[in-house]
Amino acid sequence: MKSALRLTRPLTLVACLLVAFCATLRAQHPTGDLKIFFIDVEGGQSTLFVTPDHHSLLIDTGWPDYQGRDADRIAAAAKRAGLDHIDDVLLTHYHVDHTGGVPQLVDRIPVGTFIDHGPLREPGDKPTADAFAGYQKVLATGKYGHIVAKPGDRLPIPGFSGLVLTADGNFIDHPLPGAGQPNPFCKDSPSRPADQTENARSLGTLITWGKLRILDLGDLTWDKEMDMMCPTNVIGHIDILIVSHHGWNQSSSPALVDAITPRVAIMDNGATKGGSKPTVETIRKIPGLEAEWQLHYSEEAGPDNPPDPFIANLHGPDTGFGLELTASPRGSFSVYNPRTLKTMDYAAH
Repeated sequence: MKSALRLTRPLTLVACLLVAFCATLRAQHPTGDLKIFFIDVEGGQSTLFVTPDHHSLLIDTGWPDYQGRDADRIAAAAKRAGLDHIDDVLLTHYHVDHTGGVPQLVDRIPVGTFIDHGPLREPGDKPTADAFAGYQKVLATGKYGHIVAKPGDRLPIPGFSGLVLTADGNFIDHPLPGAGQPNPFCKDSPSRPADQTENARSLGTLITWGKLRILDLGDLTWDKEMDMMCPTNVIGHIDILIVSHHGWNQSSSPALVDAITPRVAIMDNGATKGGSKPTVETIRKIPGLEAEWQLHYSEEAGPDNPPDPFIANLHGPDTGFGLELTASPRGSFSVYNPRTLKTMDYAAH
């Protein structure tokens, strides 16, 4: 019996290592298309990633109000993607437009695991404290997994490469492969005071699908962007930028957005929340940018909004349209606008 146990243990270890190795290979060399749903939650955030094998990651849950409007829209997007549950929900931070929808979401669709940056850092703001308390009540049921992520961690999505870049005010302290060059755009970004809100604690991720790189830093603020990106560009080039902070002017420094040279920028703004005129102008001037997409026409930006085909919801009453992106591991991708029923294609570089 002892001899059998000695044989079993090495075989078990080999099997575990083989499974881990195969999972790493799948993440590095995915097959099929990644679907990304940018859900209209009226100036909050909610972005759903779905792999060809129907593994899923939701980043943020929108607002708690409006009779569960945002949770309904998330559940509808999940249904369109062929999901009957969401594997992982990542909360960038605890502001009500990002975390407030958690209790309503779990009432509408099963969730596996929640991922967050750790303790609440802005307890004095009542809406934020209420959103955090609602989330903690959900976790306290014991029905869900829970991960506190730190810079350098990998998201536990099979076949999907998600690297944590920022969390709880900290960020990666070394350049990613292919990065590490001096950042000439730091000189174009004046210093700003340190942000004291949950925004600066945002859990930001770099998602890689084959040759495509997608960046979502939540509501990370200008000061933290510069701390991370100056004097060295630690991220390098990306393809798709999910514009930080709904396009508000507290974020999107040239030190970040110009240095990472995205091909396409997608802004999850509302009509009167986000979409700041200076930020819309900054995004448009990014070197090599091919397209700027918005979930809403920004009333503040006015004539500086992108052309109508690149906006999901035009000026006027909310129509609830999102945007849908299909990403090939070969590096090409397309953006579909349900309002216009048209798709824009972007060839691999």
